[in-house]
Amino acid sequence: MSRGVFITFEGSEGCGKSTQVQRLAARLEQAGVPVLVTREPGGTAIGEKIRDLLQFAPESFAMTPETEVLLFEASRSQLVRETIQPALEKGTVVISDRFFDSTTVYQGVARKLSPKIVDTLNTFAVGPARPDLTFILDVDVITARARMLRRVRPVAVVDRMEQEPDEFYERVCAGYRELAKREPDRVVLMDGSQSPDEIESQIWNALTNRLPAFAAEKSAIRNPQSAI
Repeated sequence: MSRGVFITFEGSEGCGKSTQVQRLAARLEQAGVPVLVTREPGGTAIGEKIRDLLQFAPESFAMTPETEVLLFEASRSQLVRETIQPALEKGTVVISDRFFDSTTVYQGVARKLSPKIVDTLNTFAVGPARPDLTFILDVDVITARARMLRRVRPVAVVDRMEQEPDEFYERVCAGYRELAKREPDRVVLMDGSQSPDEIESQIWNALTNRLPAFAAEKSAIRNPQSAI
């Protein structure tokens, strides 16, 4: 590959995307494919500071939607230029746990900010670093809420985003489904209520069928042990 491949994972809180990010990275690494895993917000020293402010700092509960979207874009802009773009230029496969689609849905749809403004900010932040393939794990709000409650964190740590009401997450789910309809060539919508193994298998199929860059390595990717 001359340029690397950029793959992103999206979905509401508790959808299981982080598990699939790690599974995909492990399989590609076993097949000898260079991989970089990152996340949003975060992924850089600056981004991780912003992540803490967005999600865990006590002051974050007074944050306005306008401030929120600008902080997400600031973290994203740093991540693209410091980490993602240089890795892609080296031929690395970059896998990101969230990217600009999160802002399109969470801030543009669920927070009801102007879609035009959100799109402009996204375009400014990401530049040419647009995903080649995006997986959305779709789960209903009840399932997502149950999974969030099972997360293990220190008692004093409260994730602001997880405190949103069910109505907020209904809008998030609807926003992601609409996005998948709007961009079928890039976005793959998957039933996140399936077992992790079933989802992983479907991701493999979509990856090898949709991305020409992986066509030559298809057998190795499907059977990673053969590449070791």
